[in-house]
Amino acid sequence: MVALTAEASSFEKMLLLGVHTESFPMTGVMHFLLLRSLGKYSYNVRHANVLIVDDDPVARLDLRTLLMELGHSVIGEADSGGQALSLARSLKPDAVLMDIVLGSPLSGLDVARTVSTERIAPVILFSGTATADAIAVLDASGAMGFLSKPIRVSDLAPSIAIAVARFKELVTLETEIKALNERMEARKLVGRAKAILMEKHGLTEREAFYRIQTQSTALGKASHEIARAIITASELAG
Repeated sequence: MVALTAEASSFEKMLLLGVHTESFPMTGVMHFLLLRSLGKYSYNVRHANVLIVDDDPVARLDLRTLLMELGHSVIGEADSGGQALSLARSLKPDAVLMDIVLGSPLSGLDVARTVSTERIAPVILFSGTATADAIAVLDASGAMGFLSKPIRVSDLAPSIAIAVARFKELVTLETEIKALNERMEARKLVGRAKAILMEKHGLTEREAFYRIQTQSTALGKASHEIARAIITASELAG
């Protein structure tokens, strides 16, 4: 029933999956509203382009009907793992709704793992197995949601909304982290280049930095590129 992070606690994983317990019975709607009240997700996905993957044509038809009732579009259907991966890469859906059990050689878990690793789209897996196995399934595949058959529209709606939101959060966070790492690396390079110029030419830190900036402007290159060139030249000179 839905998404979780790798660092989530066991309770949070149960919560995100909508696991039913005797002391805390939970419907799909209850589980979504609780997550929303905790500020984890916002229900703002009114339309999504979905790829359906199931080797049963009747099951695919049922899913298509449910998705259309929710206002989503089915942009592709696949009946095997290989076809699913090919369509996911070419169609770039907003979400992939996929059965765990598919014909060999690629299972639903295999496809989910690849789609998740390549950051193509969030994957929601479904199966007839007990919900108790869902945590292991999600941990192993990187999928962002799990639904037990028979799939109910009350569970499908929040599952798609949460999976799409979580995927966007993940991609945004990774992009920000990458940019931050690049800025930090650039600062390190400039720092090393300044130290080289200060030692070699007897410059102050301000003067060394000004020289790097001047060359950056003159050559139309970023400061860290100039810094890298200075470092490389120094290393070659011994």
